[in-house]
Amino acid sequence: MNRLTIIGNLTRDPEQRTTPSGSTVCSFTVAVNRRNRRDAQGGQPEADFFRVSAWNQLGENCAKFLAKGRKVAVVGPVSVHTYQGNDGQTRASLEVMANDVEFLSSRGEAESDGGYAAPAASAPAQEPVSAGFTAVETDELPF
Repeated sequence: MNRLTIIGNLTRDPEQRTTPSGSTVCSFTVAVNRRNRRDAQGGQPEADFFRVSAWNQLGENCAKFLAKGRKVAVVGPVSVHTYQGNDGQTRASLEVMANDVEFLSSRGEAESDGGYAAPAASAPAQEPVSAGFTAVETDELPF
C-alpha cells in the first residue's frame, strides 16, 4: 500500500494548468517541519518538501482557495523522481498525487492573508462576540 499523509504549509501560490485532453491539474509544494530538529545556522526547524499534484475538481478547488503559507493536509500515493541539478549532481524529488486535500488554515488567517473569505451571511444583528464566546453574568450561573 502506498499512501502518504502530510501536514504542512504551502511554499508558494499553487499553479493551475489544463492538459491537452482538458483535465485540470494544480501543482504546489508543501513544506513539512521535522519535529525536534533544528538547523545549525538560524535555529529554524528542518523541513522536507513535497511536490503535490491535484487533478480535476480537487485541483480547481486547491487553485481557488489555497495560497502561499496556508496550512494543508494532503493524502495520496507518493513517488520519487530523480533529476540532474544545475551543479551536475543527481537529486531526488518526492511527488504526491493528492487523493484528498484538507484546508487547515482558519478563516481568520485566510482573510488576513488576502485570500478566500466566505460571503457574509445575512443574519439578524447580534451583540459582538469575542473569540466565539458570549459574555454571561455570574448571577445567571446555576452553581
